[in-house]
Amino acid sequence: MTTLTVPARSEQDASLRPVPWRRMAWVTWRQHRLALGGVAALLGALAMWLWIVGRHLHHAYAAATACHAASSPACADLTSSFNGMYAALANGTALQPVPALIGAFVGAPVLAREMESGTFRYAWTQGFGRWRWALAKLVALAVVVTAAAGAISVLIAWYYQPYFATGNQTLSLTQVSPLTPALFDLHGVAFAAWTLVAFAIGALAGILIRRVVPAIVATLAAYTGLAVAAATLLRQHYLTPLATSSLNVPASAWITSQWWTKGGKFAFTGLPPMQLLQQFCPAPPLGSVTRSKPSSVSLAQCLSRHGYTRWTSYQPASRFWPFQWIEGGWLLALSMLLIAATVWLVRRRAT
Repeated sequence: MTTLTVPARSEQDASLRPVPWRRMAWVTWRQHRLALGGVAALLGALAMWLWIVGRHLHHAYAAATACHAASSPACADLTSSFNGMYAALANGTALQPVPALIGAFVGAPVLAREMESGTFRYAWTQGFGRWRWALAKLVALAVVVTAAAGAISVLIAWYYQPYFATGNQTLSLTQVSPLTPALFDLHGVAFAAWTLVAFAIGALAGILIRRVVPAIVATLAAYTGLAVAAATLLRQHYLTPLATSSLNVPASAWITSQWWTKGGKFAFTGLPPMQLLQQFCPAPPLGSVTRSKPSSVSLAQCLSRHGYTRWTSYQPASRFWPFQWIEGGWLLALSMLLIAATVWLVRRRAT
């Protein structure tokens, strides 16, 4: 057989085979194990703290609800003890930054660090391709941080159970709605969804800015703006709110707005003007044994005797899970869009 008769190898056989996805998963782990370790340490410390203070909170709640008679000084002390426990956690302030921190310190450096150091040029020559390189890193890390956030949200939901109990108001115990803006996104599927979108924002900021520290700052700013917009503008319109003129609005409801009418016409919104209260509902004189801060219900009852009607727009607590799935759905869609835009920029952007 001569050289001319030897069958030539096909061009496909001579081409370089792409690196398997599982190898890129291993590389992603090697490159980002410190960041993932930091997330594990943060969430582990948070879980231990929630478990310790949560046990104290649940024990205090059980003692307050089991105490009889409720009007006795001992029961009053137990009630005030529960109501004053861990104020920063009760209103959700201490936990709100957690998704943003995970997204900023894990998502932003994923691509920005290699862009800033220039090592991406070497990575793109290793037979994997730039878009597969970006997609493998982003998807693997997104799944890990979202799963970790979903796990910790179960413990957060357990911690807040005493505050959501339906009988708290009759026992003078702190009761909040699960739809309260500062608490809604801390449990259920929303916490994991917000962590995912924070990660996606960080990844996009990293490829746009190409520097780690500015990308982290941009991620925190963008996440904060989106979270505030969702809490104040979007969430209350997921479903049409209910409106009632009853003064006995359920304590578990999320009140979105209140306004007053007189004679079927709009009078004012929010709290009654001070001049109107002084005219129709003056406070008892100083030194009176009945002097105390009037409640909103007593003020509404007083003004109703003079022709005013208070209307309340609210979202009932029974809509918690529909709201969770609505918010989780659009956050998931937004995260996928941001990750797709990041991969597209990696493909299109010049070195």
